[in-house]
Amino acid sequence: MPTIRATRNSGGRGPVSWLLGAAGTVAAGYVTLCVLLFLMQRGLMYHPDGEPLAAELAGPNWRLIKTQTEDGLSLSHLYLPGEFERPTLLLLQGNAGHAGHRSAKFDFLAGHGVGLLLAGYRGFGGNPGAPHEAGLYADARSLVAWLQETGVPPGEIVLYGESLGSGVASRIAAELAEAGTPVRGLILEAPFTSMAEAAQAHYPFVPAQWLVRDRYDSLGRIARIAAPLLILHGEADRTVPFAHGQRLYEAAMEPKRFVALPDLGHAGHFDRPEAVAAVRDFVIGAE
Repeated sequence: MPTIRATRNSGGRGPVSWLLGAAGTVAAGYVTLCVLLFLMQRGLMYHPDGEPLAAELAGPNWRLIKTQTEDGLSLSHLYLPGEFERPTLLLLQGNAGHAGHRSAKFDFLAGHGVGLLLAGYRGFGGNPGAPHEAGLYADARSLVAWLQETGVPPGEIVLYGESLGSGVASRIAAELAEAGTPVRGLILEAPFTSMAEAAQAHYPFVPAQWLVRDRYDSLGRIARIAAPLLILHGEADRTVPFAHGQRLYEAAMEPKRFVALPDLGHAGHFDRPEAVAAVRDFVIGAE
């Protein structure tokens, strides 16, 4: 009778092979996730409203003005002229909506004769182009140039950076300081140290800080800004951690002020009377 010998099933997989295969699958999935985040990052970062800006919707006496950027874009913005010898506040908004959604935000300053210029970024409010870091800097520069052409020098401009706009405002303030023409003041609302660090806080499971293309490195510039600084930050902010604002404040030169808003998240700063008073006093002084 022939002897029957047991043979190893060549199609089977041992535990080591199975673990290696599973690890390879997980690694491939992780790399794919990182690649997708890299490719889609600007779609995650910017949320513009394409509805065209309209001065009549902003309110009485608002104007729609145009600027030309250094890379050839014609952009629309909203402007409310101020009274003689009053400063002009240039708002560089956050990453969502458009300038028209902020027209009532500074009513308390307009009532004191402060001029208001609300930046219409590329890709926002019916403007051509798509937002990116270098582009938003160019958009802001075009507005500073327009103000200068209309008789408002940097020394009469207060830059207001809202969330993502804090990165734009910090860059422009640093450039003007280095040119020897510092702005009257810089206000940062819910600012981040850099977009790379903010992204890492939101995506701790990937090397987000190395994947970010639009980095907006405010912490690297804040010490070079020779202008009074005011920072507003909610202590319960989950979008931009409160510690980001604290670190910017610590790195900045004097004069500076930090207004911490207990129990406040990423929005609603001007629902707090202490924030309204701080901005009013910073822009025009106590009256």
